[in-house]
Amino acid sequence: MARVYNFYAGPATLPLPVLEQIQKDFVDYQGAGLSLVETSHRSKEYDAVHARAMSLIRQLLQVPENYSILFLGGGATMQFGMIPMNLVSQPASGGTASIDMTLSGSWAKKALSDAKKFATVTTIFDGSDGSFTSLPAASSLRSTAGAAYFHITSNETIEGLQWKEFPRVEAPLVADMSSDIMSRPLPIEDFGLIYAGAQKNLGPAGVTVVIIRNDLLDRTPADVPAYLNYRTHAEKESLYNTPPVFSIWALSLVLEWILDQGGLGAVADRNRRKASALYEAIDGSSGYYRCPVDTAVRSDMNVVFRLPDEESEKRFIAGAAEAGMIGLKGHRSVGGVRASIYNAMPEEGVEKLVAYMRDFRS
Repeated sequence: MARVYNFYAGPATLPLPVLEQIQKDFVDYQGAGLSLVETSHRSKEYDAVHARAMSLIRQLLQVPENYSILFLGGGATMQFGMIPMNLVSQPASGGTASIDMTLSGSWAKKALSDAKKFATVTTIFDGSDGSFTSLPAASSLRSTAGAAYFHITSNETIEGLQWKEFPRVEAPLVADMSSDIMSRPLPIEDFGLIYAGAQKNLGPAGVTVVIIRNDLLDRTPADVPAYLNYRTHAEKESLYNTPPVFSIWALSLVLEWILDQGGLGAVADRNRRKASALYEAIDGSSGYYRCPVDTAVRSDMNVVFRLPDEESEKRFIAGAAEAGMIGLKGHRSVGGVRASIYNAMPEEGVEKLVAYMRDFRS
């Protein structure tokens, strides 16, 4: 079978060795006589996978011991509501609790919308005036007095911009890292909570990773339902209910693959090379291709660009698909072209796209 180069934003391309390992072990998991997705989540077979996945996250991201790692369902979208449910307590003196948020793009906008249902939101930065094409200097941002937390979206998949540095603020820093977690080393201790849906760099959809500083577990109000309570999952090591076994198994294999690549430093270097090659092709096209994003905050994960007109874009995307490169259509809300080049996209795929871009405009 000839595999295409998959530039979809998510669910996204996975490392071929991971898919082949799943294929090999899916029906008969390591000689157990049944599939891992059939066995009990209390079995020794699954227990080893679960523990290994947690250990690899802690190892690759250098997560300190005073942080808990949780495997949850519902995607990052559930976290938009779950975070304020757990971290926002109403002031004892009355009044309304507050949250600081940055509005950097479409996903930040969704998180902000749900947060408003639990507290007053102070928008520290609003990028909508510039159609979400830039970000402020991280060092310029401050949290407001008494804010429960300060929320950012580290990478906006639709608009194609990314925080290269992170704010250092007084309130706990919370980050949606769904689309760039495990793409580079992170200063974990600068964050109170990180969350990420799996379907970009971690594996198939179905599991969400939450990394939370343990002191924040004590904030959860008593009336939060058990499944929506972070402490429930931390105390039960994410085995309070049946976890998404297949997704966590695949996640563990992806993390092993990242380790085999040389870890996050090596992965980040490769991601920068891929992104640089694409941006150089755009900027060197004498204006035929145009990226609207401020150069300093262009995403290494999602490269967005426009052609001279929509008809050219349609022909570009159709021709790329015929050449074995799929998923290049920009999000329906913004149009254009988008190349998502997550960890598992090989450099050869980017090289092929760059060559196609050169041929298409000639």
